[in-house]
Amino acid sequence: MRAIVQDELGGPEVLKLAEIDRPEPCPTEVLVRVKAAGVNPTDWKTRASGGLLGPPPFRVGWDVSGVVEQVGFGAALWKPGDEVFGMLKYPEGAGAYAEYVTAPARHFRKKPESIDHVQAAAIPLAALSAWQALVDTGGLKGGERVLIHAAAGGVGHLAVQMAKARGAYVIGTASAAKHGFLRGLGADELVDYTTTDFSGTVRDVDLVIDLIGGDYGPRSLRTLRPGGTIVSLALSRLDPTLHEQAAALDIRDEAILVEADQAGLKAIAALVDAGRLRVEVAAALPLEEAAKAHELGETNRTAGKIVLICD
Repeated sequence: MRAIVQDELGGPEVLKLAEIDRPEPCPTEVLVRVKAAGVNPTDWKTRASGGLLGPPPFRVGWDVSGVVEQVGFGAALWKPGDEVFGMLKYPEGAGAYAEYVTAPARHFRKKPESIDHVQAAAIPLAALSAWQALVDTGGLKGGERVLIHAAAGGVGHLAVQMAKARGAYVIGTASAAKHGFLRGLGADELVDYTTTDFSGTVRDVDLVIDLIGGDYGPRSLRTLRPGGTIVSLALSRLDPTLHEQAAALDIRDEAILVEADQAGLKAIAALVDAGRLRVEVAAALPLEEAAKAHELGETNRTAGKIVLICD
């Protein structure tokens, strides 16, 4: 099968198209013919640094939408021909940039009927990140105020919609050029981070979703009410003093890594089919242009997600 591989760390040019052996599903696993694979910031960060995978050779990519090709022993949820979408185990399950992948059967859900494989491939990792931050960890309720940083990005624009679907008041940080896009998704209040310090204007927030890291964590503490929560997903840039600062202000802080989660995917698919969640696909490129996809993503100028077409 065709797959994108890398033998060294570096820029997008280290991503190479190669012919490798097609995997076989183990017990409780399925083999999926990949129609499309999502591209996420963790992909190009891992490509460049090794991230949680360590030194290469390795393959990146965790988002998949496709068709079940073969079912391993005991994986009774699916049959060949079923259309599914899901997320490979993070981080060690990487390898979505390929014509076939294997993964535990319960890492997949039925693909939402209202969208195609390109849109479905853009959803799992980003949407599960948003869901697990907002709902599972943040416990967001209707009527609460949530501040979402990098609100126009892959995770952010989905988090905005999920928060609105739960009845929250949504504040987002994004450049002015992306405010119209975010208002169209339901954002109630927007801050242009290029001209305004959000920590001086936003107050009485119940929950902060930090997708940036650095000084955004400590600055966000000023926006939270006592008893509020900050959930950080930008772990590589997490301020080491955040926990102590938060505790002094009676604020709960949590740092999470996204997990494959069938229950979360079910809830996300329901929102998609109900018309309450849509993914913005900034670009869809063929598998062999993986390097170009990374180049585009690393500009940080795209709104939404980038997808590779693998079939």
